[in-house]
Amino acid sequence: MIRVLLADDHPVVRQGLAAMLGAEPDLEVVGEAGSGPQAEALAAALLPDIVLMDLRMPGGGGAESTERMTAAGLPCRVVVLTTYESDGDILRAVEAGAAGYLLKDVARAELAEAVRAAARGETVLAPSVAARLVDRMRARTERPRLSSRETAVLRLVAEGCTNAEIGRRLFIGESTVKTHLLRAFGKLGVADRTAAVTSAMRHGLL
Repeated sequence: MIRVLLADDHPVVRQGLAAMLGAEPDLEVVGEAGSGPQAEALAAALLPDIVLMDLRMPGGGGAESTERMTAAGLPCRVVVLTTYESDGDILRAVEAGAAGYLLKDVARAELAEAVRAAARGETVLAPSVAARLVDRMRARTERPRLSSRETAVLRLVAEGCTNAEIGRRLFIGESTVKTHLLRAFGKLGVADRTAAVTSAMRHGLL
């Protein structure tokens, strides 16, 4: 049997999910939680195989609870089941350690199979979520990420300032300016100041 914990702040949703999953011979709902903290406590006490986690609940969101359960080393795998599919929600859940991200309009058979797949160690994503996640992760990979200080240094380079002038403007030493520049060069894959500014502008960082 695959043991499932339901975490959703709407009782009617939990009842519907319990009925859907309970009709499957190999799935058993072992507990229900109405908030993130309650889900964490029940997951620690019951040690289910799967937690079906809503994202937005009182007392803390599902992503935060997922992150805490993952950090605590609980053996359960979390599958987000929500109505929300914004890029931010998806990324927060996946980065928190969720094994899947499904939308509440999923069919009963698909939900049951997703639970089984997650229990097998697979990642389960709604098709629309998978496409958006791939696009977002690809964009992250393609676009370098500079720190706020590296960006500030490059802006002043673009204005024609020397390292000494940049140091005075930002109240840092000239050697620190050079360090920020070298780090920016590495992230942008360039070897000089002009190329760094050009690349940063091309990526929309300046």
